[in-house]
Amino acid sequence: MPLRIRKLIGALVIVTFVFIYALVAMALAQAHFVQDASGPVQALWYAVLGLAWVLPLMPLIAWMAGPREKH
Repeated sequence: MPLRIRKLIGALVIVTFVFIYALVAMALAQAHFVQDASGPVQALWYAVLGLAWVLPLMPLIAWMAGPREKH
């Protein structure tokens, strides 16, 4: 598959995933166990939620930047 098509597909998947992830993260942030927690625990929770989207997308990003096809 050409690199250009890989990047297009990857970009569409990333945007869709981040949009859905943001909705789920907002719902989790409003959970009672988070709202009732202390300040440092809340900060840690928000930091984890803010960075956790990267892990599932790493294989996709590696695929997008993969080797070019030989013609």
